[in-house]
Amino acid sequence: MSTEHVDVVIVGAGLSGIGAGYHLQTMCPDRSYVILEGREDLGGTWDLFRYPGVRSDSDMHTLGFSFKPWTEAKSIADGPSILQYLRDTTKEYSIDKHIRYRQLVAKAEWSGAEATWTITSTHKETGAQTVTTCNFLFMCSGYYSYKKGHEPVFAGRERFAGTIIHPQQWPDNLDYANKRVVVIGSGATAVTIVPSMASTASHVTMVQRSPTYVVARPDHDPIADKLRKVLPAQMAYNVTRWKNTTMQQLVYKRTRTKPEEIKTKLLDGVRAYLGPDYDVDKHFTPRYNPWDQRLCLVPNGDLFMAIRSGKASVVTDTIETFTETGIQLSSGQHLEADIIITATGLELVTLGEMDFVVDGKPVDFAKTWSYKGFAYSGIPNMASSFGYINASWTLRSDLTSSYVCRLLNHMKKTETDTCMPTLRAEDNSMPERPWIDGFSSGYMQRVMHKFPRQGDREPWINPQNYKRDKKMFKHSPVDDGAMLFSRSSVNA
Repeated sequence: MSTEHVDVVIVGAGLSGIGAGYHLQTMCPDRSYVILEGREDLGGTWDLFRYPGVRSDSDMHTLGFSFKPWTEAKSIADGPSILQYLRDTTKEYSIDKHIRYRQLVAKAEWSGAEATWTITSTHKETGAQTVTTCNFLFMCSGYYSYKKGHEPVFAGRERFAGTIIHPQQWPDNLDYANKRVVVIGSGATAVTIVPSMASTASHVTMVQRSPTYVVARPDHDPIADKLRKVLPAQMAYNVTRWKNTTMQQLVYKRTRTKPEEIKTKLLDGVRAYLGPDYDVDKHFTPRYNPWDQRLCLVPNGDLFMAIRSGKASVVTDTIETFTETGIQLSSGQHLEADIIITATGLELVTLGEMDFVVDGKPVDFAKTWSYKGFAYSGIPNMASSFGYINASWTLRSDLTSSYVCRLLNHMKKTETDTCMPTLRAEDNSMPERPWIDGFSSGYMQRVMHKFPRQGDREPWINPQNYKRDKKMFKHSPVDDGAMLFSRSSVNA
């Protein structure tokens, strides 16, 4: 069993982990770090998902890193382009030298006496165990299970004679030319797959229990294109990033204050594409308000174009049972299929499906309080990166990484080696709220009971608000009376 010691262990080499590595070596150049990645390659989401048309549903000027301009023509980018951007970033900043691949992390144990985390990982292929010790643990493993997606129980599933695929386990070289395809679901994955497969399949049907809000936008940003011609790359990128984050926040705020107004605009946009005879009320009008769940982006209206061409269709109904040749719906309609795609969502997990132990006691994160949305009450020297559900993921992961560096630099300055979020006396009577509040998506609601609680005051909040987060992360004091700093006995 090999052993390695570093100042910081980062778990996960996706967007968050790569960003964390950059911030550490830029803001804390004296700290050593490694990135432990369970897969064979970097990229996280962008390496895992291989389904047709896989792409971002946020613009790359905000999903990209603050320090690395996105210079490709398309602002809504395909998966391979995003993966290449991540590879280029790791090479340009030598982050690739810090990544340890095929290291499946199973357990993290904290010793307060030594102010040390002990991380146990297993090599994915050889089974060899590695122990890595560190003073600070930075979890950047995302929020969903890489083992499997969410698969509801469908009656008669075993009867279907064709192929059933979940997008998270997309097979190589699937032949769907001239095949009848049914896609179950109405989220971002479904609205991406349907138009992508429609050009090759004989027909693609999206069957949904209830609609999702969809909005068509160009996959190019004309303002960004013009700015790149007259400004240096980083400056043009910064201006575009500011423009897009400002617009995101304005639209989101409007959905909270004027939901009916935004709803009308969204549905009018769908009608403009599909025409007056299409039943938009049935197939594209959700039961909830905009941004109570994520909006689905349709680049260049590709989903609508596929529907208008007759190559794709939407059916709003419930599934009675799978049959030998397709799906029987509750209405009596039968959908013939050669391939069924279950785009039914993700399985959310807390912190990488790992076991955490603090001074011999197992950690139950559901019993902790969220500290600024990145740390947990009673858990020392640990941070986690979780992006936005109502904006681009990287906007928040960038803020989190820079704050972690502030935290580490404060510990160095004060000659302390332990920091732990701790409830103050006035916090003990806080009302509890879910970690993600006001978001009704099923994949969130299924697991919120496993996540930390948030309160009604800073720092015990997870606001999901970029403007508020910027103020909290960039300007609030590190030593705020809730994050307690101390020196362990071994270093006393």
